Order: sequence, then structure tokens, then C-alpha cells
Amino acid sequence: MRFHYQGRFSGDEADLPQRDPLPAGAVAFREPDSTTTTALVANGIALALLIPLGALVIWRSGGMDFSDFTITLGILLSLVFAIPHEFLHAIWFREDVYLYTNLRQGMLFVVGSEDMTKGRFIILSLFPAIVLGIIPLVIFLINPSLKLLGYFGLFSFISASGDFINVFNALTQMPAGALTFLHGYHSYWYLPSAQA
Repeated sequence: MRFHYQGRFSGDEADLPQRDPLPAGAVAFREPDSTTTTALVANGIALALLIPLGALVIWRSGGMDFSDFTITLGILLSLVFAIPHEFLHAIWFREDVYLYTNLRQGMLFVVGSEDMTKGRFIILSLFPAIVLGIIPLVIFLINPSLKLLGYFGLFSFISASGDFINVFNALTQMPAGALTFLHGYHSYWYLPSAQA
């Protein structure tokens, strides 16, 4: 993997890595038609996860104490770990991977245009949610005295809601044997057997 920090993203998809030409028979994932729509869907997923998981963390920690800043610290830590979240995606690339930021719009993402299997794409998408979300949550559920770990895991997990959209698309749209790649903002799949 060769990591490249690209700095602030201009907002122009043409500035992102592109496949040229696209592989024969490449099919774009059916995705929301704009970054705004994607953000709304991701926020809806985050809210749907926050309610039951937040209730579980509050219950397991013995209730909510408003004089305790553990929730605030958990949120702040999950924000601090936004860059490590992207590095956890990046390690699954074997070729060039590019980190872009646009903090004014709340954007921080990695992208690369190499082919990958459905399995590797799903692991790439879920890995930060597992490492920064599920593992800390499980440790907290085993040892509820680690409340900060519980809230950090909770907010880290729900911050991966956009990644869950990628997993859903891969599971529901990619046929067996297909490869996927990123082209600008968008994910595509194709069957290697269609290449002649």
C-alpha cells in the first residue's frame, strides 16, 4: 500500500482517482444520487443505531448521571479517532490509497481505484467499526466500570454508518465472482470473466 495525503478535497469528483477506461461491463452501484442524500441516509442509520445501543450502554453503566462527563468525553474521543478510522480503511488497500479532508463539510475519507473482491471490500468497510466500535463496546459490556470505553465504542460505531451503506450495496448488488473498485465518489462492480 502506498499512502498519499491529498489535503482538502475541492468538492469536484474529477479531482479523485478515476479508472480510465472503466472495465468492460462495469456497473455502478445503485447509490444515493448526491453526497447530501448519502449524508441523510447515513444520519438516519446512525440515529437508528444510537437509540437501542445508547439505551444499552446507559442501562449497563447504571443509568445516566448528568454530572458525569463520560458521554461528552466518549463523543470527543470518537471525533479524535476519525483519522485513525480512515487509516483502518486504508490498510486494506494494496496499491495507492488517498486521504482527503474537507472538515468544513465534515468530510474525511480514503479512496483508491484498485480492484478488490466483495469480501475484502466488506472487511475494508467494516474494519473501523469493528476495531473502534464493536471491540470497545464488548469490553465495556463485560466490564461496565469502563464507561468511557462504552461511550467511545458507541459513538465510533455509529460514526461508521456511511460505511454500512457500502456493505449493504456490496451484499445486495454484487454477483458471485464480481470485483469492485472505486471511481471518484462511486463504487462499481464487474465480472472478470466479461473481460476479453
